[in-house]
Amino acid sequence: MGENVLILGITGNIASGKSTVAKELARRGAVIVDADQLAREVVESGSSSLKKMVKVFGTEILQNDGHLDRDKLGQMVFADVKVRAMLNRIVHPEIAKKSIEQLQELKQRIDIPLIVYEAPLLFEVGAEKRVDKVLVVKIDPEEQLKRLMERDRFPAASAQQRIVAQMPQQQKLTQADFVIDNSGSVAETLKQIDILWPQLVSADNV
Repeated sequence: MGENVLILGITGNIASGKSTVAKELARRGAVIVDADQLAREVVESGSSSLKKMVKVFGTEILQNDGHLDRDKLGQMVFADVKVRAMLNRIVHPEIAKKSIEQLQELKQRIDIPLIVYEAPLLFEVGAEKRVDKVLVVKIDPEEQLKRLMERDRFPAASAQQRIVAQMPQQQKLTQADFVIDNSGSVAETLKQIDILWPQLVSADNV
């Protein structure tokens, strides 16, 4: 594969099922680079990013052991667009650096049929430039709200706040090369992935 392997960006809004689709592609042989995992790595205790965040947001974002209190930060971020922008300015350059390194390393390997970059904020931070094609996982808005409330045990108002804080789904869909509709059953989603997989591993897409 090597230089002919496709780097596929996977994105979609909260509770759309991005990770479900990514895991299914991994089960078929794709290698995943997860932006959320990179985000956790760049704010580990003692990291320069976490120190910058404490300077900006205060020590209340820390747990007693010095690690980031994600719940506390989440409440601050989703409640205020300016706070969210400040956070993004701190962490996204670090995530970008790590992701570009990992994607370039994987591109050199000859044993990979597909490289996947799973990134909730792919378009928001301009990360679509790091990938060859983009797959958007779409979901019916009512189903999205229901799943988010069930998954994270959010009341309706908190769940809705997180949904509206993101780029509208329709805006992402207009920029997609591929779309998986995850509004229905798991079986229906798997059927769409089965149909799409041959296209993704075709050299014509690179």
